[in-house]
Amino acid sequence: MRQTFIIATRFTLVTALLLGIGYPLLILVIAQGTMPAKANGSLISVNGQVVGSRLLAQAFTGDRYFHPRPPAAGNGYDPLNSGGSNYSPSNQKLVTRIQGDIDKLHAENPAQPVPIDMVTTSGSGLDPEISPAAVEFQIPRVAKARGISETALRQIVQSNTTGRTLGLLGEPRVNVLELNLVLDGVKQ
Repeated sequence: MRQTFIIATRFTLVTALLLGIGYPLLILVIAQGTMPAKANGSLISVNGQVVGSRLLAQAFTGDRYFHPRPPAAGNGYDPLNSGGSNYSPSNQKLVTRIQGDIDKLHAENPAQPVPIDMVTTSGSGLDPEISPAAVEFQIPRVAKARGISETALRQIVQSNTTGRTLGLLGEPRVNVLELNLVLDGVKQ
């Protein structure tokens, strides 16, 4: 019995050291050595000041900016409290919120159908990207507020649209923070 206890204790200590300390440190060293920007959160800095991350949505207010998907992470776009609402499609709170968002967006652009990602949250509630359809829906508002033509704005959007990964995985998408920084004339 004593011998079994000693073997089990040694195995536990070796496993904890290897998998609890050694492996995470190895991955940290590899990540920092091969892709430090990604390993540190894909932060975007402007004039030495961090303004956000390519990986997390953040609130944009005002007509001059493209808006991301609605938040579902805590109080707004809280990265410490990510996750969807988990409301079922029949939940009245969800139905009321979506209908309110649709009504608000229709007032902004009554001639266009509202894209689904403008009224639904992502699984994490922090998705930084929206579909090209969601961007297109917002172009009239942003173009008017910035005093530029819709055609010129579409060209800016097109040059900031990411296609499918490897040409076949996922859907085309636009990172809202990066697009808004381009519109503000900020070089990243």
